[in-house]
This record gives sequence, C-alpha cells and structure tokens, in this order.
Amino acid sequence: MRSLAPLIRSLREKLWLTLTLLVLAGMGIGLVSLLFAAADRRWELFAGYLSQPLLIVLNLLPPVVLCLFLYFLFHRAWLAYAVTAAVVYVLSLANWFKLTFRDDPVMFGDLFLVQEAGNMLGRYSLFVTTTMVLSALLLILGGVVLFFFARGRIRRMPLRLGLAALVLVLCLPLSRLYTSEDLYNDRTENPALLNRWAATQLYTSKGLLYPFLHSVASTVDTPPDGYRKEAVEAQLAAYTDADIPADKKVDVLGVMLEAFNDFSKFDQIQFAQDVYADFHALEAESYTGNLVTSIFAGGTVATERAFLTGMSDLGSLRGRTNSYAWYFADQGYTVTGSHPCYQWFYNRENVNRFLGFSSYLFSENHYAALAADGHIAMDDVFFPELIRLYDAHLEEDGSPYFSFSVTYQGHGPYATDTNQWGEDFVVPGVYTPESQNILNNYFGSVRSTTRQLSAFVDHFRASQRPVVLVIFGDHNPWLGDNSSVYKELGIDLDWSDKASFMNYYATRYLIWANDAAKRVLGNDFTGSGPDLSPNFLMNQVFALCGFTGDAYMQYTTHLMQSLPVRTSLGISYAAPGVTLSPEEQAALVQEDRWAEYYRRTQFQYGDLWDAR
Repeated sequence: MRSLAPLIRSLREKLWLTLTLLVLAGMGIGLVSLLFAAADRRWELFAGYLSQPLLIVLNLLPPVVLCLFLYFLFHRAWLAYAVTAAVVYVLSLANWFKLTFRDDPVMFGDLFLVQEAGNMLGRYSLFVTTTMVLSALLLILGGVVLFFFARGRIRRMPLRLGLAALVLVLCLPLSRLYTSEDLYNDRTENPALLNRWAATQLYTSKGLLYPFLHSVASTVDTPPDGYRKEAVEAQLAAYTDADIPADKKVDVLGVMLEAFNDFSKFDQIQFAQDVYADFHALEAESYTGNLVTSIFAGGTVATERAFLTGMSDLGSLRGRTNSYAWYFADQGYTVTGSHPCYQWFYNRENVNRFLGFSSYLFSENHYAALAADGHIAMDDVFFPELIRLYDAHLEEDGSPYFSFSVTYQGHGPYATDTNQWGEDFVVPGVYTPESQNILNNYFGSVRSTTRQLSAFVDHFRASQRPVVLVIFGDHNPWLGDNSSVYKELGIDLDWSDKASFMNYYATRYLIWANDAAKRVLGNDFTGSGPDLSPNFLMNQVFALCGFTGDAYMQYTTHLMQSLPVRTSLGISYAAPGVTLSPEEQAALVQEDRWAEYYRRTQFQYGDLWDAR
C-alpha cells in the first residue's frame, strides 16, 4: 500500500484527472436534479429521461459548465463543485415541493418572488424523504472525492482567468440550445412522458435544469415571431376607442372565488347535502357559462390578470400595463379592489398598481384588523366588508365604481386528519378517511362561500343604483397531493380529449345585474353563455352591458366570435358552428399574440399614470 501512495499523490495532482473528475461530478449533479424533476411517477420519468440522449445533455451540461467556470475562478475543484451542488440541490428540492403542493414547477421568474416563497412555506408541511437524504449524501460524497483526489492546479492566474472567460464566451452559442423554441417544442418532445393538454407535464417531461433555463426567456418580453408593430397598428386602426355613455355608467363589481367550482356536475361524488343550492339559485337568474382557465390548484393570478388585461399571454407585468382597470379609470370610474391575504402574494401590491388600481386593500393595510386570526379574513368577513366599502363610496363620492376583489377562503391545502366543519357534506364511509376529510373541508368551504355570496347579491338586488356583478372561479381546487382525491373519485383528468381537459381546467362564471341595471342597459342578463377563456370574460360583460370598449377590446370581441377559448397553454377552441382549419386557427392565434404584445408594450394611459 505504501508503494501506491506516491502514485496516488502524483495522479491527484494531474490536471487531466482533476478536470475529468470535475466533469463527472457535474454530470452527477445534473442526474440528481432529474430525480426531483417530477413529483409523480418519479422513477418512471427518470428512466424516460435516460432514454433521451438530447435531454440528458441539456440537463447535465449546465452544472458541468458551472463547475468548470468556478474551478477556473476558485482554483479548487471541490469548492467549485460544492457551490454548484448546493445551488442545484436547493433548486431541485424547491421544484419538487412546488410540484407536490401546487402542481406547478419552479421557473426562472419565481426567483423574483423569494419573499413570497419563504412566506408560503409556513402554509405547507415540509417533510424529508429517503431520496432527499440519499441524494444529499451522494452529493457530499462527490465533494469528498474531489477534495482528496482532484488536486490539479493551473498555477498561472492569467491563464485561469482566460479559461474562465472562454467558458463565458462559449456560453453564448450554448445559450441558443436553451432559448430555441424549435428545440424545446419539437426536437425534445418526450411523448412517453408528455400529454399536450398539461403545461406542467410539458415542463417536467424535459427534466428540470433545461426547462428552467428555457423559462428565462419568459421573463423578458420579446416580440413573437413575425411581429410587426406597424401591421398591428394598422389592424387596430380599423377600430375607434369608444367611451361608455354617461347614462350607461353602471357600477361593475367583479369577485373571483378562490378554488371555487361546481362539483355537482360529477356523478362520481356522493353528496350528503346540497352545498350548491344557493349558487344554483343565483345561476338561474344570471348569465352563466364555463370559464376555461390555464391553471390547476394554484397560479391564481393567471386567471385574475387575464380577466383584467384581456390577454392570455401576460408577460412579466413588472411595469405599467394596459388593462380594463385603466379603461374604467379613464371613463371616470373609481377603480379599487380587495384581497384579504398578504400584499406580497403574487406581488399584487405592485402589479395591481401597474394595472391601474388607484387603491387596493390587503391584510396588512385593512383586513388583518377585521380577521379573527389577525391576518386573513374569511368570506363571512370579506363579503360584508365589500358591501360596507361600496356603501361608503356612495356616501363619500358617488362616482361610477369598478372593483375587482379576490377571496382567500377555499385556498388549499385542506386538512386531511379532521373534519373542520363538524358535519358531513359527502356520504361517510365511501372514501378513504383522508379523502373524506379533504372533501368535507372543501365542500364546507364551498357551502359557506355560496351563502355569503347569496347575501352579497341580495344587498344589491333592491338597490336603485344600477349594479352588475361578475363572479367566477380561478381554478379547480387542490384535492390531495398529486391529485389523489380526484384519482380516488375516478374523475378523468388525463387531458386526452376536450371533456377531460374541461374537467381539469374549467370553472364557472356568472354575470348578474340588478333590476336598476337591467332597465338602464336594456338587457335581462340571463341565459347560457359560451365557453370562454378568462381573457374574453370582460368582453362578454361589455357585450351584455352594451359597451363598445377601446380598440383592443373591439378587436378581441371580433376574435372571440370565432375563437372564444385561447389559453396560455397553447390550446384554443373554435366557437360552436364555426369551422376553422388548423392553419386558419393557427393564424388567428398568431395574430392575437401580436396584438397582445402590442398591448403589453404600448401603454396608452400615460396621463392617468402621471397624475397618480
């Protein structure tokens, strides 16, 4: 053994061995990241990644490159590896927990919401798995091996810095691999792991580091292919911005209900009582339809902001952005809203200001003082307060009123170990104890919400002030990690056809008007409406009210006659009775993407912004 010691000392000083071990260690980091790329069917997916050489390269290359770059800077292989491993491991765990709890992967833009992520951790019970422990031990072992056996050095600092610079230069052509839409959408398609109806599956089917780096582009609002500003301006020039007639300026109040949907449509659920009675009574006197969202069990603001902006593809919303809130403000409306949760949640405090709200109430600046726990108000507090705020506005100002509020009650996860409402809403003994508790806790919340909603509507029913209400759910609820309750119920969520896609993504919308508004607007506001994606919901409200809207709304109203569903998932549906070839439908979608980009980048309410 002593005779081997000089040989080992000599080998570990060899630069080629150090670089070889470092590259292999970087590849090992990439393989560990793939273990946490998906929460469901983990090992099946991991085996699927290994069968796709291009995906393996795209997921393993980033940690290898980072290890080499840091080695040239630090001159220590183990240190370069340790920093890379720590970054990737933390990202991998964050991705796995986010998928488990929210069915939503970590994207680059999430790095700008660090405070929100930290605050939300307290709402979920984190846990340690065997895979987490073993992968951490493997990463530590890799660092130990490098510490003892990768001692090769590049003594000349100018050479090391030159090599580090060379790595950065090589990253420029390599970055095209991660920004190419053709590579992402077609050449790395993983059909064994992908269902085209599911955005999360599209992401996880490609691993973790590759789709994460690909998402960098989504934080920068670049023009869509073929975009020409002049062409869009010429298209919108066919329409003229229209004001709301002074005698038609009814108050419009929108309320988005957290995780609310009508589950009475599923025969698989055995209800012990009718939790939707009040909601169905309200639907009977409203204009109603399916809202086809692009999110599931989380991502509330996607529906919220599509409704407010009229856009399916939203961009980053990190600066002032055209919206219907700005339009109402331009028409002399007071524009306000409420959300009883925290102002940092989805960065609403800043984004809502960019979208045109002159004021917005959150837990910190209003609702904590009203809530029983001092933080988040439930619907029995929230809806009465919306009424009080509206009545106070009438007394103090009296100007036309537009508000958009978002509830918090109904937000998952729901307790699995107890029935918090103390009564059964589903037939007992039919489901596993955990599923039964989840269902009872969700439907208990639904019944509470519908009762408060009914009382909310009753307040405006006899009012002489014309009022229109817009009520809709943001997404389907969380029902167990990895949709366990849906699976137990046998509800088809496999996105293999339109019916299962609607099971996954569709909620309900209703548009209600009191008698005063019906008289002023000459419409009874009843009937069945078309399936709509959230970006077209305000168009339907304006159509019922008889409002024309600005040029962009007029353009999108024309579009929705043919294509009333266009989601950010890349899924669109033609209107009933409208036949579009795939080429025609693709052309309409492309045209809409151009118009949306123009709307995001050409702010038209500068005077209002400056006045604030």
